[in-house]
Amino acid sequence: MQSFIHETHNARVVFGAGSRHNLTAELDALGIRRALILTTPEQESLGRAIGATLGTRCAGVYAKAVMHVPADVARAALAYAREVDAQGCVAVGGGSTIGLAKAIALESVMPIVALPTTYAGSEMTPLYGLTEAGIKKTGRDWRVLPRCVVYDPELTVSLPVGLSMTSGLNAVAHAAEALYGHNASPVHALMAEAGIAALAGALPRLRTHADDIDARTGALYGSWLCGTVLGAVQMGLHHKLCHTLGGSFNLPHAEVHTVILPHALAYNAAVAPQAMSRIARALGSEGAVAGLEALVAALQVPRSLRELGMPADGLELAADLVVETPYPNPRPIDRTPVRELLQRAYDGAAAL
Repeated sequence: MQSFIHETHNARVVFGAGSRHNLTAELDALGIRRALILTTPEQESLGRAIGATLGTRCAGVYAKAVMHVPADVARAALAYAREVDAQGCVAVGGGSTIGLAKAIALESVMPIVALPTTYAGSEMTPLYGLTEAGIKKTGRDWRVLPRCVVYDPELTVSLPVGLSMTSGLNAVAHAAEALYGHNASPVHALMAEAGIAALAGALPRLRTHADDIDARTGALYGSWLCGTVLGAVQMGLHHKLCHTLGGSFNLPHAEVHTVILPHALAYNAAVAPQAMSRIARALGSEGAVAGLEALVAALQVPRSLRELGMPADGLELAADLVVETPYPNPRPIDRTPVRELLQRAYDGAAAL
């Protein structure tokens, strides 16, 4: 076994159907007397329902979270949190909402309690991102890691089937890249493989039975594992591509991950055989890329960047941005193969 370093910065995890009803006790444990509820506009009613359970301890509901956390939205949210004298944030939603909570915490050190409603995994990471002037900049700061995460699968039942599929594949991407991350440990590898397996087992069931709580529970368990390794292990080419495409072209986050992942795995397959073996085993397939493409096909999700609204004339700029500030990756990130990868992803061609 190779030498390794394994470091943990744990959040408190409360897992199980109905666990959202313990929210008041979790706020008590953190000493939060007034909490600001954060949601997207689409989930405002859910945020207000959660806020109602808190009574006078709810400082308000701020329902303006959007994709990729625009810097002006983050500044306005922070100003509102201070205006209502909030002592902490309760983020009810997916990556957009939790990302907004992190932007507030970064500037104010307000503790976050997260109630995920998707499988994005952001709630388990110290990673944050802000988009300004068409460029998404990411960072890592343990101050933004939620202090408590309440995983209630009942909160994911209303997640549309299509978004359930792409959100789950987004989580799979975190674990897949963690398996060849340069700072991964054997513990991370175990969690990553288990997370992929849990999602690969749950998502096909949700495709046909969206209200299956057992399947929702399995998917949320998988997303917890995948999000944990995302927070601990340095991501590579896949995440750099997705951050670039999402932030610079305002493409939907989970769908971009879904389209790009087979191509990113194919790019790295020859230089990361152990990772590919683990991914294949988790998918129940002879090959990682083939297994993932079979899963993607079965889930009936978008297969091309064109479908997501990516402009064809933006592929050159995307390639430039990816190689300008690359993430660590097992295979060097060179412009020519990256540009070819983007073209295949745009066309919806097979991953090579």
